[in-house]
Amino acid sequence: MSHMSATSDTTHPTVDLERAETAVRELLQALGQDTARDGILDTPARVARMWAELLQGYQEDPASHLTRTFEIEHDEMVLVRDINFTSMCEHHLLPFTGVVHIAYLPGTTGKFTGLSKLARLVEGYARRLQVQETLTSQIADAMNSMLEPVGVLVVVEAEHMCMSIRGVRTPGARTITTAVRGIYRTDSTARAEVMSFIRDQK
Repeated sequence: MSHMSATSDTTHPTVDLERAETAVRELLQALGQDTARDGILDTPARVARMWAELLQGYQEDPASHLTRTFEIEHDEMVLVRDINFTSMCEHHLLPFTGVVHIAYLPGTTGKFTGLSKLARLVEGYARRLQVQETLTSQIADAMNSMLEPVGVLVVVEAEHMCMSIRGVRTPGARTITTAVRGIYRTDSTARAEVMSFIRDQK
C-alpha cells in the first residue's frame, strides 16, 4: 500500500460555514424536523461551527510538528503511551475515540522530538475525516519521514460509535490497528519488546 509523503501534506480546504449551515438545515428538514422550532432553530449554525472545529486538522500539515528536533545521548527506544484522541469516521460521520501508543528507536542517526509534539501529531491527523487504519499509517509515516529513526511502531486502540450505537450495536468493542516501520518490521524480538511495554502497563 502506498502512502502520501508525510512532508507533502498541503491540503488546506476552505470551510464555507454558511453553506454548511444550509446543508445541516436541509438535512434536518429531510428527516422530518421543524427547523423553526426553538430547540433546533440555531442548530444548523452550531453544527456547522462544530464540524469546522472537528476537521481543523486539514488546516495544517501535522508532520510539521516534528520539524523541531534535538540531539541527546540516548539511542534506545522512546515510547509514549495513551495519547488520547477523537476522530470522525468518514463512512458514517460518527466519532471514534481511543488512544495512540507511539514507539520509536532513534539509534545513532535518528532525531528526537519533544514528547508534546507527538500528541500534536496525533491531534493533527485525528482532526480529519478518517478511518483508523489510515490514521495509524499517517502517524507512522510522519515519524519515519521526519525523524528518520531506526524503527517506528504505532498502535491505535479505539471504540467506534458506528459499531456502538448503530448496526451491530456492540458498545465497548475496541479495534486495534498497528503500523510498523524499519527494524520493528523485520526484528520480531524488538517488536515484541515494544508490545510488552504497552500491554504490561495496562
